Amino acid sequence: MKEIHSYWAYIVLAILIFTVINAIIGLTQKKQFTDKDLRVGLFTLIVSHIQLLIGLGWYFMSPWYKALKMGAADVMGDKTARLLAVEHPLMMIIAIVLITIGWSKHKKKTEDAAKFKTFAIFYGIALLLILSRIPWSNWF
Repeated sequence: MKEIHSYWAYIVLAILIFTVINAIIGLTQKKQFTDKDLRVGLFTLIVSHIQLLIGLGWYFMSPWYKALKMGAADVMGDKTARLLAVEHPLMMIIAIVLITIGWSKHKKKTEDAAKFKTFAIFYGIALLLILSRIPWSNWF
């Protein structure tokens, strides 16, 4: 489960970066919001939600969850354990909530620039949160 979560994370990150860049380009170049842009945003939403489900499955099987249940004070006192047991899961959930809000808000916009701006802001903040709490030492 951990390997699936790790490999799927590369896909999520690549698609999310592509979506944010696409939204920024669309906004700055005043492009028309097309079906392709809609599909890119939707695909990002779907892939990130799949990652959330995989991540939650892994989390409740992980040693970090068991350690947190046994002694929260010890986990919170250790920087690495705190990242894996608390900070990473919490930030990823917040990031996926932001992606979901961005998707919902963009549907209510009527102007192309507003749709791109909504994606750029919400998906962009989600990307920053994800990048800030990836356990980079476990990736490489």
